[in-house]
Amino acid sequence: MFNSKIAIDLGTCNSLVYVRGKGVVLYEPSVVAVNLADNKILAVGAAAKEMIGRTPGDIKVYRPLKDGVIADYKVTQAMMRHFITKTATNFRMFKPDLVISVPAGITSTERRAVIEAALSSGARQAFVAKEPILAAIGAGIPINSCSGHMIIDIGGGTSEVAVISLGGIVTSHSVRVAGDKIDAAIAEYIKKKYNLAIGTQSAEEIKIKVGTALPQKELRFLEIQGRDLILGLPRNIKISNNEVCEAISDVLAEIIQAAKVVLSETPPELSADIMNKGIIMAGGGALLPKINELVAQSTGVPCFIAEEPLFCVVKGTGTVLEHLDEYKKVVMSKR
Repeated sequence: MFNSKIAIDLGTCNSLVYVRGKGVVLYEPSVVAVNLADNKILAVGAAAKEMIGRTPGDIKVYRPLKDGVIADYKVTQAMMRHFITKTATNFRMFKPDLVISVPAGITSTERRAVIEAALSSGARQAFVAKEPILAAIGAGIPINSCSGHMIIDIGGGTSEVAVISLGGIVTSHSVRVAGDKIDAAIAEYIKKKYNLAIGTQSAEEIKIKVGTALPQKELRFLEIQGRDLILGLPRNIKISNNEVCEAISDVLAEIIQAAKVVLSETPPELSADIMNKGIIMAGGGALLPKINELVAQSTGVPCFIAEEPLFCVVKGTGTVLEHLDEYKKVVMSKR
């Protein structure tokens, strides 16, 4: 009765927390700052993200999740504990039940690590569910119907492409190419073209402000600062939206290739459904302007962006949390 239920979309870039009866209560970057001298956590979330690339030698900023899975177990555990204590009422007395989203391509070892981290951070029991299905539920797709639905979920560490029918995944493909790789491609492009080194924060800002998946007629520019690689001095440059489009084209091509692989493996009956309904896009990557047009052009299938794509997975996780008995098939394991 008093047992609270919490859903966590544990993302490579951002983590979102949904509490039963309250909705989405927390949206923070998946970043932790640790003081190496006494091994104490200094900051978690937005405060820690501001420290990236700006810390002295005795402070290290971790992003404990890499490519959608746990890269640093201890730090992930501390981060989850922080999220639970921040959002769970009566945490000391009643341990919450957790439902956590994981990539579809996760191995059993990686899945076990997520469950262990959840339990050791204070959960009573932990369930994990696959992101493509959660994103589909959050996007309002009727996953239990017998017609096929295709979803592309572009997160920070992984891009998940899946065809869903009758409440399960028919075919899926998970590539560890997503938002982080897009940021890295922008930084690499600027390094090669302008001999300028920029940080991940700047690359992300470029992607958000002037990023585009298709070349635009109207040019938009953003002025950025970085360090000149030849002189070693600070320098400003202006970068256009079409340059960003060129920089990220190879990364987007990998995501589209994953979509083509899934389409080629889809049974003919479901292919016809997808052609009629179109592909739905979710995740933070779906916010990149014109990305649905690029997918539609490349695959020949209409493509639409889900409402509030960033919140699709956590909303889906929340729905599963509210109706655990109904979604028994979606939830993979429990400890």
